[in-house]
Amino acid sequence: MSQFEKHVFDQLRQLVGTPSVSSTDPGWDQGNRAVIDLLASWLSDMGFQVEIQNVTADGNKANLIATLGSGPGGLVLAGHTDTVPFDEGRWQSDPLALTERDNRLYGLGSTDMKGFFPLAIAAASAFTADDLQQPLILLATADEESSMNGARQLAAAGRPKARAAIIGEPTSMVPVRMHKGIMMEAVRVTGRAGHSSNPDLGNSALEGMHAVMSDLMAYRQELAARFSNDFFRVAAPTLNLGCIHGGDSPNRICGSAELHFDLRLTPGGDNATVRAELEQRMQALATPRGLDIELRSLINQVEPFEQSAQSELVQLAEKLTGHTAEAVAFATEAAFLQQLGMETIVMGPGSIDRAHQPDEYLELEQIQPCIALLQQCIRHYCL
Repeated sequence: MSQFEKHVFDQLRQLVGTPSVSSTDPGWDQGNRAVIDLLASWLSDMGFQVEIQNVTADGNKANLIATLGSGPGGLVLAGHTDTVPFDEGRWQSDPLALTERDNRLYGLGSTDMKGFFPLAIAAASAFTADDLQQPLILLATADEESSMNGARQLAAAGRPKARAAIIGEPTSMVPVRMHKGIMMEAVRVTGRAGHSSNPDLGNSALEGMHAVMSDLMAYRQELAARFSNDFFRVAAPTLNLGCIHGGDSPNRICGSAELHFDLRLTPGGDNATVRAELEQRMQALATPRGLDIELRSLINQVEPFEQSAQSELVQLAEKLTGHTAEAVAFATEAAFLQQLGMETIVMGPGSIDRAHQPDEYLELEQIQPCIALLQQCIRHYCL
C-alpha cells in the first residue's frame, strides 16, 4: 500500500471512528460537529478557505463550505457527514472502527457517505489555488439522513454558488440525474367512542380509517396514471401505507386512529399540489361521516429532482464514466443544490445496496477510479 493510499485510509478511519448519527429518534440523534472540525482542519492545511455554518444554535450540527481558489463558477463536491443509527450486534466487526477484509473497507458510513470525503480531498490535493481559474468547493452537510436541515439552510442562505455540483452518494460511479421526492404524512381520524353493543352510541374512527385507506389506494392509481416515468425502475410514484394505530378494546367503538404513510413523487409533479389534493380528499371523506380527519406532515418534504440530459454536467459525466445517466428511487440533497442555480448530479463510490445495513462497506477497487474521475471533473470546471 502506497503512502498516498495509507493517507486516504487513515482519513476514512478517523471519519468512521467519529460518531455522527442523525435520527428523528432523540435517543439516537447526535451532532456532526466533530466530523466537520476534522474536515475543516485537513482542508485548511491544504490551503482551502474554510467556513463553518451552524445548523443548530449551539453549533453541535453544522455545515462546512471549504473553497480553493476564487471567482465565479467552479465546481462543488458535496456530501453529508451524518450516518443512520446502527445495530452493533449484527455487525461482524466494530461499526465505528474501519476494518479491511476481502478487498473492502467496512465501517459505518464507509459508503454512505463518509467514504466520499477522503477521495474528494485526494482528488483536490493535485491542485493549488494558483492552478485554478474557477473555485473548487468542498461542501459537507448535516442531517441528510433525518431532516436535511443542513441542505435546507444552504438553500435558504443562497450559497455556495458554482457552475456545477456533484453529490457523492453511492452510485457505483454511475451518474444519476433524476430521483423521486419524498413526503411522510400522518392521517388522524377522530370519531366518538362508545359501547360496542350499540353502534349509535359512537362513531367509529376505524371504519372512517377504512375509507381513508381505500381512498389513498385509489389516489395511488391516479398518481400512477398522471406521473409515471419509465426512466425509473419503479415507474410510478409510490404511496406506502406504513403503520396504523387505533382503538383500545374489541368491545369499544374506536374513538381515534392514526395512519402513517410515505409518498415518493416522480419529477413532473410537485409535493405542494399533491398535498393540497390529499387535504381536499380527506375533508371530502370527513364531512359526510361526521368525523374529524387531520393530515399532518411527519417530515419536511423533499422535492423530486431532475437534471436535463442535455446539460453540460450530465454529458460530461456520461462521457467520462461511459455510463448513461440513471434515475434512482432514493432521495438526496440534489434538489436543494439545484435551487442555488447549479447543474447537479449524484455520483459517488460504493453501492446504495450496502447502505443502511450491517457490514456496510466500500470496495477498494472503486477508490482510485473515483479519485481520477473527480480530478477530471475538477480540470473541466476549475482549470
